[in-house]
Amino acid sequence: MTALSGPARGHLAMLAFSILVAGSFSLGSMAANEISPAALSAVRFGLAGVLIGAVMAMTTGLPRAALQAPWRYLALGGLFSAYFVLMFEGLKTAPPVSAAAVFTLTPVMSAGFGWLLLRQVTTPRIALALTIGAAGALWVIFRADLGALLAFHVGRGEVIYFWGCVAHACYTPMVRKLNRGEPPIIFTFGMMVAGFAILTLWGWGDIRATDWTALPPIVWITLLYIAIAASAVTFVLLQVATLNLPSSKVMAYTYLTPSWVILWQIALGKGGPPPKVALGVVLTAVALLILLKQEPHEKA
Repeated sequence: MTALSGPARGHLAMLAFSILVAGSFSLGSMAANEISPAALSAVRFGLAGVLIGAVMAMTTGLPRAALQAPWRYLALGGLFSAYFVLMFEGLKTAPPVSAAAVFTLTPVMSAGFGWLLLRQVTTPRIALALTIGAAGALWVIFRADLGALLAFHVGRGEVIYFWGCVAHACYTPMVRKLNRGEPPIIFTFGMMVAGFAILTLWGWGDIRATDWTALPPIVWITLLYIAIAASAVTFVLLQVATLNLPSSKVMAYTYLTPSWVILWQIALGKGGPPPKVALGVVLTAVALLILLKQEPHEKA
């Protein structure tokens, strides 16, 4: 990556980020019915926290100032814990592509929370892209069935995961609002530790009831994947991207998730969605292109 320009590194990082995040939907749907979402998420937070903590120890360390106002980490850990528990609960019944489409609604909701919490204003071009992306997401969520769309007949799994995405959308501006100058890795470590504590307390019954030695391999594969690839690695990639790209362009890669999930599903032998449903994925790709368009006043 050293030979690439800053923006090129940022785009490459987000491309890898979107591929890795998409894998958590496909693998998560295969493991969701084999273990309690709370138990899975608690171990995931624990493993990811150890990995990020090790990197933090080798780089920034943990200054005493970062321990001020620990309630901030509890608030953020609670939001992110809710997101993951509801994601795996939703994946018990929601197809991975539909869940990924629900995820693409996150930027729209995040823009709303950004205005409420930070008074951030969305430009007309970004608003257009978010609208097109949301339309594509709804097309996929309702399985290209106009009757179901008009009746607002949506699957239970998609509804459950939607509320998880609300928590995720609130998390993003909350990080900016609550951060007091701590480096991202320290702030993320605090959130991971708080999330692990919350999930362990809340899901202790499920954790104790789980026969960890009898779990099928797919659960352990998924657990290691979401803890390492979809947590620790994506954290690094996101930091590279945010240092080299405007926030709107970082956000744009969310819209690639359904496309990557389709490829993950095909690679895992699960098949792709019907052609009619794929039209919604095309709309999310259009939203991506609009968000990536360079404006004269923007920095590369």
